[in-house]
Amino acid sequence: EQYIFLKNLLETPEPIPTTVKGTIPTWIHWSLLRNGPGKFEFGNQHYNHWFDGMALMHRFQIEDGQVTYRRRFLCSDSYTQNSERNRIRVWHFEKDKIFVTLIPLSPIPEPTDNASVNFVKYKSDYYVSTETNYMHRVDPDTLESKQKVDWSKFIAVNGATAHPHFDPDGTAYNMGNSYRNKGAFYNIIRVPPERNGPEDTLEGAKILCSIAPRDKSKPSYYHSFGMSENYVVFIEQPIKMDLFKIVTGRLRGKSLNEGVYWDPNQETIFHLIDKQTGKEMPVKYYTKALSTFHQINAFEQDGFLMLDMCCSDDGQSINNFLIQNLRQSGEALDEVMFFLKLSLSVFCTFEDLHGEDLKDYGGLEFPHINYARYNTKPYRYYYGCVKSACLLNKFVLQVWRQPDLYPSEPVFILSPNAEEEDDGVILSVIITPVKSTFLLVLDAKTFEELGRAEVPVNIPYGFHGVFNSSA
Repeated sequence: EQYIFLKNLLETPEPIPTTVKGTIPTWIHWSLLRNGPGKFEFGNQHYNHWFDGMALMHRFQIEDGQVTYRRRFLCSDSYTQNSERNRIRVWHFEKDKIFVTLIPLSPIPEPTDNASVNFVKYKSDYYVSTETNYMHRVDPDTLESKQKVDWSKFIAVNGATAHPHFDPDGTAYNMGNSYRNKGAFYNIIRVPPERNGPEDTLEGAKILCSIAPRDKSKPSYYHSFGMSENYVVFIEQPIKMDLFKIVTGRLRGKSLNEGVYWDPNQETIFHLIDKQTGKEMPVKYYTKALSTFHQINAFEQDGFLMLDMCCSDDGQSINNFLIQNLRQSGEALDEVMFFLKLSLSVFCTFEDLHGEDLKDYGGLEFPHINYARYNTKPYRYYYGCVKSACLLNKFVLQVWRQPDLYPSEPVFILSPNAEEEDDGVILSVIITPVKSTFLLVLDAKTFEELGRAEVPVNIPYGFHGVFNSSA
């Protein structure tokens, strides 16, 4: 399995054909964009950590039932410096080095711009993002790097997550930390959908709300957040960042690992922020210690806010999640629904979204839904990756699974004239150490394989991606 994560690859900047088996619906005529690490060696030096790899962007162009594939490395400062000297000049997660790639705005002078986590969209432009203050605007057709953008030039934050949420009008919401004289703060960010010119990037971005951590010197780590129609839901989990240890780590010859830890004695706190007023609700909701990286959906119904998410009751799994690979931490993952009552009477409880049959597969991660129509709304189906299988719906477990094949994050594509929630297809890049990598197309309703596009070059296991319907 090391092959899947640490393979050193070359670019294919021009589109190359794939071999299609089965049938890919002709109504799919746009592109799947994905991001993740793809280069681990420079000269005689190499990274040993999956997250250290240089950002490699992928594009699957689907047209008339055929598929082409291309990929490019992000021309980040990290990649350029390493390439020019043919040695590793910028370290991120390597043991005994200072790393800042995936910790939101850790207070280290120059965080990395190796944006290898996701493709995100602001004001109709595509960016690749990690969790520092740097993103890169890219051309979604050619994958060329166009512009390095710094969040801190527009608002007082030191970074932002790679998982923004969107209102139907295109307004984007995100979260990022800031570090001030009085300690750390969590910030809710709003970015307007309008652009005032071709060079407009994050102009007009505002901090909607700032939230003080329970301990300002030890804020929580977070990878994403929840959002309903009227509220942003921030989950302050007991995965903590000791800022003193992080700041002094370089002087003491320690890595950031020492400053990130799980505290099972602390409760998890749910903060609700009104999206219109920017005010945090005075009532906070507390539950047992849990860790979460991805939320599935959040919606309001009958005076309650329902929040579905993938979580674990053992935050020690963060060591596996960050240091080894996602599959080895799968057994600790589950999906849970929380109910938060939106009235003066406080009620917070939870239930499993699925039975023991899902746990037999090792839990679920990389969740996706029919986001365009059902984000912030009551819904039935969600899709995700388990140990060696893909995917399931909310009430009836459906699985696509084949030996020695590893599905990546599923992406739901709505079919034309769709009437039901699951009218569409699922796209997932299937990785294998022994066979050809391919783009899988599943019928989202039946989970039957419709077709696959086999790629003649190896593709590493990546993180996240989006479907570009404007190509």
